[in-house]
Amino acid sequence: GHLLEESSFATLFPKYREAYLRQVWPVVTRALDKVKIACELNLVEGSMTVRTTRKTADPYVILKARDLLKLLARSIPVAQALKILDDECHCDIVKVGGLVRNKERFVKRRQRLLGPDGATLKALELLTGCYILVQGNTVSIMANSHTGLKQARQVVIDCMNNIHPVYNIKRLMIQKELAKDPKLADEDWSRFLPTFRKKNVPRKKPASAAAAAKKPVEKKAYTPFPPAQTPRKIDLQLDTGEYFISERERKAKKLAEKTAKATATSKEKRAARERELEQVPEASSSGSSKKRSSTNDASPTSVDVDQLKEKFDQKSKSKKRSTDMSDFLDVATDKKQKKKK
Repeated sequence: GHLLEESSFATLFPKYREAYLRQVWPVVTRALDKVKIACELNLVEGSMTVRTTRKTADPYVILKARDLLKLLARSIPVAQALKILDDECHCDIVKVGGLVRNKERFVKRRQRLLGPDGATLKALELLTGCYILVQGNTVSIMANSHTGLKQARQVVIDCMNNIHPVYNIKRLMIQKELAKDPKLADEDWSRFLPTFRKKNVPRKKPASAAAAAKKPVEKKAYTPFPPAQTPRKIDLQLDTGEYFISERERKAKKLAEKTAKATATSKEKRAARERELEQVPEASSSGSSKKRSSTNDASPTSVDVDQLKEKFDQKSKSKKRSTDMSDFLDVATDKKQKKKK
């Protein structure tokens, strides 16, 4: 028999996947033809569509084809994505873009999920038995069991909620070892599993905050009445009577206040300047009086004999030098006359 109604699903794909999808689309078409599903690649709209045909026998295969399109749009290679058409294979696409608001924090946590050289992701794949691909704002998971899908999804969500994947990997390793023992199949494993708690490390407060915290807070007397409301600008104007004055008078009043204030400040500055000028002459007069007293102490009749001698000696030396130069000049003239003769 065939299906009564036609079912179809369409999925958009990003621009960077266009070249790859165009290349592998014949392979996808051949795979879907085997299960009697028609497919279409629209490069104008950037969409992929699958629909049932009259020959389609399995009603659930259209959902598998829809999952195939989703996986291809999320950058999973075609060889891996085609495995979803098997009945035993299941997939889950976790949207992690909206779990973290801050972009930088989101990128760090996504990198934490991958680990150094993809080591963390490889360990998760081995423990859960899933194929995991982190791409953009989504994490695509493919597995042959629902338990593996659930475990992988939980690890991804925990990682985005700031719980490191290493803790969950350790937990999964213990669970894997416990599953090997048939005696513990019906027992509770919570006593064997580690519990990791968040440690809120107290940060050091700044010195000012610490000092403020140490100061005893004075307790105010309790009053049932609320504090008085702060008056508005209009209320203050009403109190002073300024509100009822015209705009012209108000400006004149402000100008008068401004001039009064300016005159007061100028008077203060002038007084300060006068005080400075009064202090300076006193110092200069004291200096001049000292000089006068020192000159007065030396009697006008007393003459310094040594100074007089030095003056006379200097004058006599200068005279000698002038005579010597004249002698030299006379000798030079005599020699020239002799040569001429």
